[in-house]
Amino acid sequence: MQETIEAKTIPAHGLQVTQASDVTSDNIELNADAVVIGSGAGGAIAAYELAKAGKKVVVLEAGPYVPSEKFSEMLAVSMDQLYADHGGQSNSAGDISILQGACVGGSTVVNAALCFRTPDYYLDRWGKEFGLTNLTPKVMLPYFEKVEENLGIAPNKSFETSPGAQLLRGGMKKLNLPEGNAKRNIRNCAMTGFCFAGCKSDRKQSMMVTYLPWAVAYGATIYSDTRVTQILAENGKATGVLAEIVDQQSKTVKSRLKVNAPIVVGAAGPIQMPILLQKSKLANSNGQVGKNFACHPTMSVTGMFEENVDNFYGATHSLYMDKHVMPGDGSYLLLDAIQEPVEASFQAEPGTGKPYMSYMSKYRNTVRLITLIHDQNVGEVNWKDGVKEIKYFVDDGDFEIMKNGLKTNARVLFAAGAKQLFIPTSHKLTIDSEDQIDAVIDGLDNEPARYRYTSFHPQGTCRMGADPKSTVVSPTGETHEVKNLYIVDASLLPTSIGYNPSETVYALAHYISDQINRAHT
Repeated sequence: MQETIEAKTIPAHGLQVTQASDVTSDNIELNADAVVIGSGAGGAIAAYELAKAGKKVVVLEAGPYVPSEKFSEMLAVSMDQLYADHGGQSNSAGDISILQGACVGGSTVVNAALCFRTPDYYLDRWGKEFGLTNLTPKVMLPYFEKVEENLGIAPNKSFETSPGAQLLRGGMKKLNLPEGNAKRNIRNCAMTGFCFAGCKSDRKQSMMVTYLPWAVAYGATIYSDTRVTQILAENGKATGVLAEIVDQQSKTVKSRLKVNAPIVVGAAGPIQMPILLQKSKLANSNGQVGKNFACHPTMSVTGMFEENVDNFYGATHSLYMDKHVMPGDGSYLLLDAIQEPVEASFQAEPGTGKPYMSYMSKYRNTVRLITLIHDQNVGEVNWKDGVKEIKYFVDDGDFEIMKNGLKTNARVLFAAGAKQLFIPTSHKLTIDSEDQIDAVIDGLDNEPARYRYTSFHPQGTCRMGADPKSTVVSPTGETHEVKNLYIVDASLLPTSIGYNPSETVYALAHYISDQINRAHT
């Protein structure tokens, strides 16, 4: 834990990172005890735990290092700075925007900081279905407690609740729906509402301001702008990686890097990690790398109120409703969400021209409620003809779940006082009264590219389990086929879990790091 680090070893502000602009050599070769691919939720924690154990650790991050003082607090600019594909990453059909951080600190820099412990239901299920009998609620509890202490994960305080959430809370009470108070990894929230654009004040406890500086304090080194191109292995054991250091302006390769290390930890994320394994032709003789992709597709219903709500400050997510989140109970989660103008413009389809201008002129009157579905692991991620391919669609079963969630959204918004609702379809679709809800939403057909979905939670592409024929990674986090090659990101998850997976990844990364340190003393 951070308390063991002498304060003087951690800079008051900023992070020591070797960037492309710092590199002068065409070829670099490094020797380390462990190389970590990626600096997000899993990679940062692994780097810290391995460095604390006395190992020489090198962290390689494909994205840039953007210090918090350079965050723009404008979503459109931040997407270009901090997001994968500059915010344009999507499934092959183009109807699901899959948002991931691509910077030092990864998605923890741009997420909403929402945290849930993995429900016991899933830990038990993973034990029964995937042989993960080591990940019992009892075993995982200390890891959840550790990250909650280290990252300040705690329920929102009453003053952090956004104005729109206050209205939605009233709507939930009228409908007798249980309301959950969101937990976030925040210390002394500044209430700016810019979580998705990076926290300029460093109040959000992202990896960039927590585990990465702690790892550096124990001797870890971080390279940004560094794209790993191949994981190296000999005689069935990982031996290091090859990478390219890329100039952020010209996008040209400035230097080629080789890191020799007997431990390789993959934390590139559920999309890039399977692609890297496929490129490296490793750990995939069973064909499971890239399979079992899930992403928690979300769709919003936006309510238009008569009064100005000004729902653009406070906690990004203040409350949730999980009465129907478990399989068999509905398989969807409701979340409130504040929105700045860019989000407001694409979370509804009011039309073009004057209708669009009319809608945006009433931006201050809008409140958004999200349906997040517990989707089935039906997608694939592949590297095809030199192009990233995310083959995923919302199947008919999941679409029915989405419609049920949208109906609940609509009822909550009307109960909260909304006068008109907007649903993001390919043509203008509104609901003008409560008695229209069922007819309008039941009339929606599951047609590709008709709806605007958003996903922040890709997962599942390097499934963890005991059976080497059907999974990629063993119960200890080591790939079945390549010794000393570990994975610690959300690609591990055997199934979609219906909740934000951040805390699950944090806890699993700590657990797997312990397994690595025990195996490599």
